[in-house]
Amino acid sequence: MPSKSKPKLSRGVLDMKFMQRTKAKVDKETADEQSRALYSNEINEKMLNSNSNYVVEQSYSICAGLIDGRLSFRGMNPEIELLMEQERTEKQNLKKPEQPKEVSDQDMANTYYANKAPALTNSMGKKFSTKKDLKRKQNGDSGNFHKNHHKAQFRKPRPDDN
Repeated sequence: MPSKSKPKLSRGVLDMKFMQRTKAKVDKETADEQSRALYSNEINEKMLNSNSNYVVEQSYSICAGLIDGRLSFRGMNPEIELLMEQERTEKQNLKKPEQPKEVSDQDMANTYYANKAPALTNSMGKKFSTKKDLKRKQNGDSGNFHKNHHKAQFRKPRPDDN
């Protein structure tokens, strides 16, 4: 038996003032069809035909992954926050087993500072150096500039100089 489909009204007719109720009903029907198509693999015939809003499951395995009903945030209930933190740490310990390290932390730090630290100190030194310092470095003056440097001051002319 072929299914009878209703003839669909055009958008122009539905936009008319006297067709507003029909337009709302048609929009609702299309939204229902789309939601049924979206959740078709989760909703069975028993759910569609029943008048009850409750679903009875034979197993409680669905509830295994749920969180506790009591929650607390920002210190409102410290006891519950302590319990939440303990559960969170237990879950993290179960999820991530400790992996052996191929390179120790000390070796990693030594390698980093051997390779990167001189470059970092030079770049920071460049950032805070003056133009005078940069010109001296380009001319090949030694790096002892800051140790022996005295600020040049104005000197009175000698009476011998004419």
